[in-house]
Amino acid sequence: MNDSVQSTRVAVVEDDPQIRAVVRQMIDAEEEFHCAGAYESAEHALRAIGGHPADVLLLDIHLPGMHGNEAVLLFRERHPDLRIIMFTVFEDDRRVFTSICNGAVGYVLKKTPPPKLIDALRDARDGGAPISPEIARRVIELFRRRLPRKLAADPLTPAEIRLLGYLSEGCSYQRAAERMNVSINTIRDYVRSTYEKLHVHSKSAAVSKALRAGLI
Repeated sequence: MNDSVQSTRVAVVEDDPQIRAVVRQMIDAEEEFHCAGAYESAEHALRAIGGHPADVLLLDIHLPGMHGNEAVLLFRERHPDLRIIMFTVFEDDRRVFTSICNGAVGYVLKKTPPPKLIDALRDARDGGAPISPEIARRVIELFRRRLPRKLAADPLTPAEIRLLGYLSEGCSYQRAAERMNVSINTIRDYVRSTYEKLHVHSKSAAVSKALRAGLI
């Protein structure tokens, strides 16, 4: 690898040792990526990733102990810039929805061919939302079934909804301020008013509630 090119750091959480080894080798075979760590459980990864930061996390759902769809929220709270792709054989609607609401940016099946999986890592790194076609169809059907619900007597303003959209993409307050061309103090005002209207106390809860209501 050319040392002048900074490779994208990918962490893998997969309890099957054979799959874990294969995925690690596949990642390390790509010049633009390297595997920053491969872990058998979410708990192990949560302890280790703090000392070995990653850019993208490939996270299995059906894990011993804490399931991946539950761990997403913890990873996002501790590492807001981490781009998380769910990696699973399951197509369960509840797990799909929970994972996305908790902050996953993508959802790919384990049967995804290696070139497509590398494309998904690249897409997540570059700010995209890679989703296997089978999962994309389920997500569309899921949101069609869920009618938008009124969240509060005082509706969100267009600016507040726009801010929630940026936060759902993983933007920091500073980055959201730059994209909305407002000051960081204005963003904080938007956040406070949004929390009050949605009756929540955290960014993840606000984004999750807005997603469930079909606002973003």
